[in-house]
Amino acid sequence: MISFFTHIINGALTGLLYALVAMGFSIIYRSGKVFNFAQGEMVLVGAFLVWSFGMALELPLWLSVLLALGISMALGLLIERFVLRPLIGEELFALVMVTIGLLIFIRGAILVIWGAEIRFFPAIIPMQAIIIGPFVLDRALVYGAGLTIVIALLVSRFFNRTRMGLEMTAVAEDHQIALSLGLTVKRSIALSWVVSGVLSTLAAIIFLNGRGMSFMASDIGFAALPVALLAGLESIGGLVIAGLIVGVCIGVAAFFLDPIFQGGVATVFPFIIMIIILLIRPSGLFGWKTIDKV
Repeated sequence: MISFFTHIINGALTGLLYALVAMGFSIIYRSGKVFNFAQGEMVLVGAFLVWSFGMALELPLWLSVLLALGISMALGLLIERFVLRPLIGEELFALVMVTIGLLIFIRGAILVIWGAEIRFFPAIIPMQAIIIGPFVLDRALVYGAGLTIVIALLVSRFFNRTRMGLEMTAVAEDHQIALSLGLTVKRSIALSWVVSGVLSTLAAIIFLNGRGMSFMASDIGFAALPVALLAGLESIGGLVIAGLIVGVCIGVAAFFLDPIFQGGVATVFPFIIMIIILLIRPSGLFGWKTIDKV
């Protein structure tokens, strides 16, 4: 039983890490109606920036993190200014395709700048495990779970209680209508990409703390996709619950099914759960229902 509950707890913590990555999806979508397929690549850029400053240049880790956060924010602004801004008011298909192109471009740039070899990410969070009774927990995942919950509460309050948050939500509904109402579409979308850049770097620190990394680590973006779709792309607070659901499913599959099928089931099981739920509720568990008038 101890092994079973260990799988469940570690799965839940991993699910909350995915929720942090998925928050980048949701903030950009809720602010600009854009689904960013390059979210995993943004996480990887943040990771390599921290590595470059902390390991290659041997700067203090706290300074490396601050520099990486600043550059990630600048990268978000550059993407918005030169990639997304020219497409304001265009069809959704164009916005989706440009983020797929962005995924390919960023991954290629990472390979050119840092190469494909495995590099070891600095241990910014202490590597000692947290021991609670018979359970041994990854300290970085525990800290990350707390950080995810706090950020989700703050971001939810921002969107629901502040003027700027409400404006960003209105912009996502329709760019042309928002412009006609005098709302600043460019500022709203730019802010969402800046926040997404910060969240990506924080997720990279938790995900790769003290571990080896390569360009394949960007797959965390696709791993977080079930959490984003399960919660509903407009829901920030729902990401925490969706992350726990996905994480528990991972733990259960890893304990019961991986030994039977010799591994791999826990990786795809969240996608199976996501498909089942979306067939029942296409907007996700907490997503907004839209009514189209004909």
